[in-house]
Amino acid sequence: MGLTRSPSVLNLTIASGNPHKVAEIEEMLGPLPLNVLRQPAELDVEETGTTYLENALLKASAAAQLTGNWALADDSGLEVDALNGAPGLYTARLAPTDNEKISKLLRSMAEQPYRSARFRSSMVLCSPDGASIESSEGVCWGELLQRPAYSGGGLESLFWLRETRCSYGEMTAAQLSRLGSRGKAARDMAPRLRQQLGIR
Repeated sequence: MGLTRSPSVLNLTIASGNPHKVAEIEEMLGPLPLNVLRQPAELDVEETGTTYLENALLKASAAAQLTGNWALADDSGLEVDALNGAPGLYTARLAPTDNEKISKLLRSMAEQPYRSARFRSSMVLCSPDGASIESSEGVCWGELLQRPAYSGGGLESLFWLRETRCSYGEMTAAQLSRLGSRGKAARDMAPRLRQQLGIR
């Protein structure tokens, strides 16, 4: 009898409380025999790292230790060349609301003809004891528009990709998986995640 075989389905905690983000990462990882869970509601990690990788590790390690599961986390930011890479690590804290973030960024870019930018994502996989096992990075290159491509969005409505002829926020799930920074990081991570978890 195959009693020594590992369970066919393992738990993987995505260190995020956002169900949309958890579903997005699960889809980007591809068809894996995993039970993908979002982090416990009580988990609140202060992002004190000085890089995306450090912040992702803080989140993944905390989620792994709290749940006893393998855990995956990412941290992302928008880097604008004309602003020397800002807002970067502080993208989420640029302003309290999406509208304020857009207004603040556009004010910073006033009279700037050079509008190249990129979204950068770092992803970390931690073992159940919280140790960092694998990491990956994805970068999506584009440029900032003079005004949002649509109303009601965040900074992704300002970020234009020539390949898709649309803003980051208007990309389809397939386009995000192939061209998006998180999608690229997830695709790079997926085969190593399979190897580490013993998934065939």
